[in-house]
Amino acid sequence: MFNRDILQELTKWTTKAHRKPLVIRGARQVGKTTAIDLFSKNFDQYIKMNLEKESDREIFENDYSFSDLLTALFIYAGKRRSGGRTLIFIDEIQNSSKAVALLRYFYEEANDLYVIAAGSLLESIMDRKISFPVGRVEYMVMRPCSFKEFLFATGNSQLAEMLEKQEVPMVLHSQFLSLFKKYTTIGGMPEVVQLYAQNADITSLDTVYASLIQAYSDDVDKYAVSAAQAQYVQHVIINVFREGGTKVTFEKFGSSGFRSREMKAAFRIVEKAMLIKLVYPCTSAQMPAKPNLTRKPRLHVLDTGLINHSLKIMGELVFNSDISKTHQGVVAEHIVGQELLASGFSLSNDLYFWTREKADASAEVDFVLPYKNKLIPVEVKAGSIGKLRSLHQFIENAPHAIAVRVYQGEYLVQKAKTISGKEFTLLNLPFYLVHRIGRELDKITG
Repeated sequence: MFNRDILQELTKWTTKAHRKPLVIRGARQVGKTTAIDLFSKNFDQYIKMNLEKESDREIFENDYSFSDLLTALFIYAGKRRSGGRTLIFIDEIQNSSKAVALLRYFYEEANDLYVIAAGSLLESIMDRKISFPVGRVEYMVMRPCSFKEFLFATGNSQLAEMLEKQEVPMVLHSQFLSLFKKYTTIGGMPEVVQLYAQNADITSLDTVYASLIQAYSDDVDKYAVSAAQAQYVQHVIINVFREGGTKVTFEKFGSSGFRSREMKAAFRIVEKAMLIKLVYPCTSAQMPAKPNLTRKPRLHVLDTGLINHSLKIMGELVFNSDISKTHQGVVAEHIVGQELLASGFSLSNDLYFWTREKADASAEVDFVLPYKNKLIPVEVKAGSIGKLRSLHQFIENAPHAIAVRVYQGEYLVQKAKTISGKEFTLLNLPFYLVHRIGRELDKITG
């Protein structure tokens, strides 16, 4: 079961004193519906409505009072209002603006009911100037499986539990690293992970990746507001996975003749569907993290496995002893970003990288992490400390002396000096411990 982390977050939601209806965000095919179905086993009654179905949607579209709506809903579902703890799941809620508006009444007039809504194209509602009830709902985001969830799904639950111990035993380092390389190769899309768990055959996964990308492409009419825009969005979806992890230029993206304005708008639409994230650089080494939107963004896509499939580099990953050497280090960097995102369920959980303020400067740090009023530099790189030149430049400009290097080596905290002689503490973190980077920084800073 690889929805364990999200199930824990959902359980926390049920215990809140002032619980609000919960809106779960996430791209299509990341397991939202499966997670709620599993979570429903904790309740006496489960009412599941899919608003892509006309019959389910009509319950919310009729001009009932809220009291009559509840009566109709329970009768339609064959349940009783007095039947104990009841979970109501409204799936694909973006298909009914009335259902969105009614969420406030579940909070104000029926707070004994547990209400979860989900949808993968929710901003399509907001773009039509129909908004979720402000202050009456809360949000949670679902992303592809994390490495820990991958371990649970592939029958390695004991190893997954070891990752949560106060000190992860380094005697398991090689075993963790081998499994992380498999995770990096296939990614974390639930359908892919499930098939791999069944037959451990990477060659059988191609059709699943292809069908996922085709499904996103087929959704283009739901994203775009015109035929012309659909053409641009379609082009982005077709090309974006091959470009994952690299800096992108909007003008003529994907060897097209499309102009920057059209491409930028198309990218924003695909980003709203949570298929991609445009990661912009910070040019300061101090808080707050201020992304510079005038610089080229780095493209983070939904899942690293989709990149590997699109570039046809799975075989290279399987036989490469060091994932940092595959596709010029882009894959290693991307999976670290994926793990950083998966470690939080908040929509505000974001990614940044760092580059020098001078436009022609070459120094660049893979990620910067806001932590306790500090911006912590995170480099994904093998090699000696002396080769981490961009990291040194960041530390020389930072008001603190802490840095992180993610690599294939063992866990190690060491003292180091920048090229100019500033002393700093370097946390060397194995790939498989990225999800607990905050906890490890706590140990260093006290």
